[in-house]
Amino acid sequence: MRKDYVTVKGFGESEIIIQKSRFLTYVNRAETEQQAQAFIDEIKSQHKSANHNCSAYMIGEHDSIQKANDDGEPSGTAGVPMLEVLKKQGLKDTVVVVTRYFGGIKLGGGGLIRAYGKATTEGIQAAHIVERRLHHLMKVSVDYTWLGKVENEVRGSTYPLDRIDYADTVEIFLYVPVSTEETFVEWITEMTNGQAKIEQQSSKFLEFDT
Repeated sequence: MRKDYVTVKGFGESEIIIQKSRFLTYVNRAETEQQAQAFIDEIKSQHKSANHNCSAYMIGEHDSIQKANDDGEPSGTAGVPMLEVLKKQGLKDTVVVVTRYFGGIKLGGGGLIRAYGKATTEGIQAAHIVERRLHHLMKVSVDYTWLGKVENEVRGSTYPLDRIDYADTVEIFLYVPVSTEETFVEWITEMTNGQAKIEQQSSKFLEFDT
């Protein structure tokens, strides 16, 4: 299972005009090919009168699913340069659609490649890039006499705090990046003179702005 990867935060859209042609870009996260295709179909249904609805997506831990569609533009001038932008930026689980309303001036092969590449880049910027890092949710149980010290140290640390439950003992839940559990346990153990009980709960990806 992957530990971290880069993708888009969510839906984003942008628009540029090149030689009187309108290029509308729509970007979203898609974790399956079905989600990607559904998003493409949705955009197409919104722009039935457009000259072209070109698309590209990359899905899977190892980018096992890569698709590009020129939708009527000259072969290799739209979908492929869009896909190349996704590859260059290292984006996973991302789908992009660029809708073109032709403005009457032909751009030529090179012009189209640059236009679709630029449109894709701006759409990605609008969607915002995030890094998703796999964390384990850890439960730290301590006696109430340790609450002040442990809570203060935890809140001042780099470990994201999930919640604190007040029961027979104090249960502090926080996220620890995978592969750093040993360091975390040593930190808590030293802080509490070995009086804390530490348990690993679930796993979850947390998102961080890049």
